[in-house]
Amino acid sequence: MPPFSQQELEIGKRVAIIGVGNVMMDIARYLISVRKVDEVVAFARRGPAEIKFDRKELEAVVANLDLAVFDREIDRVAKEMRALGQHPEVAKEFIHAAAARGVWMQSHTLFWIRFLSSPRRILDDGKGRVGGLEIEDTHLVLEDGEVKARGLGQFHIFDVDTVIFAIGDRVDENLGLPVHNFAFDKNPNPRFPIEGESYEAYDSEKNEPIEGVFVAGWSRKASSGLVGVARKDGVNGARAVFQYLANLPPARPDVLSKVQEALTSLPHPVVTREALKLLEAAEQAKMQELGAEDFKFASNQEMLEVMGLLKAVS
Repeated sequence: MPPFSQQELEIGKRVAIIGVGNVMMDIARYLISVRKVDEVVAFARRGPAEIKFDRKELEAVVANLDLAVFDREIDRVAKEMRALGQHPEVAKEFIHAAAARGVWMQSHTLFWIRFLSSPRRILDDGKGRVGGLEIEDTHLVLEDGEVKARGLGQFHIFDVDTVIFAIGDRVDENLGLPVHNFAFDKNPNPRFPIEGESYEAYDSEKNEPIEGVFVAGWSRKASSGLVGVARKDGVNGARAVFQYLANLPPARPDVLSKVQEALTSLPHPVVTREALKLLEAAEQAKMQELGAEDFKFASNQEMLEVMGLLKAVS
């Protein structure tokens, strides 16, 4: 995403990714298909039953996963899984079923996953670069119906020269809204529910809704599902807001004009719906020109130019 797409990122040959969700899979696919690094290892604090990636995401990288090594890893943690009533065979089947539909990306990158491993510190090679990753072995415990990882005090050093974090996001606790369990509080008895979900901000300490404040998408439930899931949630959040607005008395007739004046007086370009249509049309035209399945401009500068919001820089 701009502006990071313009940065040159130095990546070594042995890469550790912290996390086992869809973002990890996206990063692994890039490292395998584009950077063609020697080795990618994903570290998970918990076990195979707690992985968060989808089978479709797995299919893009499973051809580079050594199934024999993966099976041995499952066998290594099988005792922990069975102690919680989990089934190692199910974890193996999930991976092997995806392997039948895997896509070979003309890369010899070795990809593997290490479970029950919690990152403790990144080692310095003495020159200000990554010299390794220290991992603590963990074991699984069941607390309040949730599987959690607890450290065992046993440590290992893995020889990697790049570490990338792909762990779950949390909401911004500095925004001013009440937060519990890394999420904004939602009204447990919403006045304007959409598909059974609450989008209304709530103050759990005072046991009352926060008037006129709504949360949607990943601000309602951080990093839940793929982008399409968050998009649908955003649409539903807007539906909740419209219901709320429909129950308010009519606003003064000059409100919209004042909002527009405030926006146009800002010291930076303002992207309107009409401007977005111009951007989409330009990207569609570029896609046709290149014969590509999709195309997105890589910089803010380019996007503002095609929307007519910024003069082209010679």
